[in-house]
Amino acid sequence: MIITTAVLALALSACGPQAQDTTFVVSSDPDLRELVAELLPDLAHRSGMELVRPIRVERRTREELESYLLFKLDQDLPPEEARHLTQTYSLMGLVDEELDLRELMVSIYKEQVAGFYDPDSTALFVMDDMPAEMLETVLIHELVHAVQDQTANLDSLTAEERGNDRQAAAQSAIEGHATLIMFEYMAEQRGVGSVDISELPDLSQMLGPALEAMRTEYPALASAPTIIQEGLLFPYLKGYAFVLALWEEKEGRPPPFGPDLPQSTEQIINPHRAFGAEVDPPTDLEVDPGPGFEAVYGNVFGQAEFEVFLEEHLGRDGRALAQGWDGDRYALLKGPDGAGGLVWVSVWDSEGERNRFVDGFQPALAGLRAPATLEAMEVVGRPGAILRVGLRGDVSVQVRERKG
Repeated sequence: MIITTAVLALALSACGPQAQDTTFVVSSDPDLRELVAELLPDLAHRSGMELVRPIRVERRTREELESYLLFKLDQDLPPEEARHLTQTYSLMGLVDEELDLRELMVSIYKEQVAGFYDPDSTALFVMDDMPAEMLETVLIHELVHAVQDQTANLDSLTAEERGNDRQAAAQSAIEGHATLIMFEYMAEQRGVGSVDISELPDLSQMLGPALEAMRTEYPALASAPTIIQEGLLFPYLKGYAFVLALWEEKEGRPPPFGPDLPQSTEQIINPHRAFGAEVDPPTDLEVDPGPGFEAVYGNVFGQAEFEVFLEEHLGRDGRALAQGWDGDRYALLKGPDGAGGLVWVSVWDSEGERNRFVDGFQPALAGLRAPATLEAMEVVGRPGAILRVGLRGDVSVQVRERKG
């Protein structure tokens, strides 16, 4: 989507324009229609997905693209949710409590706008004054998303009700798949010859530096707190490796959807948890506050954000304490006097892994923004832990497993 295609606009060895079958392309711009018609059949074939209806592609001014992205931001991150998320991250010691999250996201979106596929309108938009070499690269990546959407319904895979962790996992599959197809196509266009990117050795050495460059390419993104950077970049940095692992496991380069769709960022980080002998779907939890408290906001961190949290407070080695994570849920609580705090409940694969986290994180509790306690407990009949921040140690919650 926006970030990858803007940063990875590499020069392609483009062929001269030829008459193309434009049956599956709708556009008010004849040149754009011809270019998309040239790219689309090859990209659909490489993606392993079928074209079932025409794709609309249009040029828009920067102002029009920015306006639409801000409209989408209002839908995806309304002001009240942004305040609650900022308060959550602040209590966890991940952002400054004065952070204006929406203003930050607006800055990030604006500095990266180049083009995007919008599942809501099933249309692909590109900036009208984009250089030709960048235009083709943006189209390559975003056309894969358009093809994905015709089979996988991208909006449903990233719907808010699925929770942050499942959304991030699905986004990683979506972006990882598109990134691999893009690089494979570009490698062939640059004169390498026929390429199956899944068979190239040391692919991470090719893709890793280019993808990691996104972290510093843009000032707003580079200045963002780590938890925001990681949330935006994780699908690109980790998604392609998951899709490669899927292709190594299953013949025919299946797209990472349907039965192969990852269900957690744990499965993105450790693909063997998604397929093979060690399949481990996440445990979905619900948290209800005890008497006198109201849950004003809640969501799932997931292993990806959990690792960022651990690294922020314990250094890089702290990420290892996330091993064994099997599910979590947090709730931002408001008490009868209007004050409140955060409760975060996690469930673990084993008692030993749970204890390693609880014992290992105790020294870091003082680094949180409010008094905090962390203790082992049983959660839905499993080894679990409860972290309270800004709440009395005896504030109770009811935890149950969410089905379906």
